[in-house]
Amino acid sequence: MDYDFRDRFGRYYEQFEIGDTYKHWPGKTINEGDNELFCLLTMNHMPMHIDKHYAEQSQHKQRLVVGLLVLSIGVGMSVVEVSGKAIAALEYEEVKHLKPTWIGDTIYARTTVLEKRLSSKGGRGIIRVETIVSNQRGEDVLTLKRAVLVPTAPK
Repeated sequence: MDYDFRDRFGRYYEQFEIGDTYKHWPGKTINEGDNELFCLLTMNHMPMHIDKHYAEQSQHKQRLVVGLLVLSIGVGMSVVEVSGKAIAALEYEEVKHLKPTWIGDTIYARTTVLEKRLSSKGGRGIIRVETIVSNQRGEDVLTLKRAVLVPTAPK
């Protein structure tokens, strides 16, 4: 049997309904190596992220996970349900860091469809979604909205 794995990845424009919420799974436990590598790759040498001794003397008493790592993982978690068939990522907006994420926290994400409209070019549409990232304690730690250009279903 010939199976096309592309059918399992993302959605066509018609498959999005305003108000639908997708719970992304599995979660991701952020370890020390994840945080350190992300800091090195992005040239973010802020001591609150990479210097344990420095962070222990701060108001937090521990290192913070880089906010952009939390954002990246949250968006990445949503790819299977939201942007797996995307033609382009168009916009990221209203990114809000609500609470700190600590090394050892496990984060989860859920995405709600806010809007959808067909593009002026045929065969595609724009969806706008909000993704909320929460930790293992059920606390929301980050929210963001984004727009994605997706194809319409083949005829």
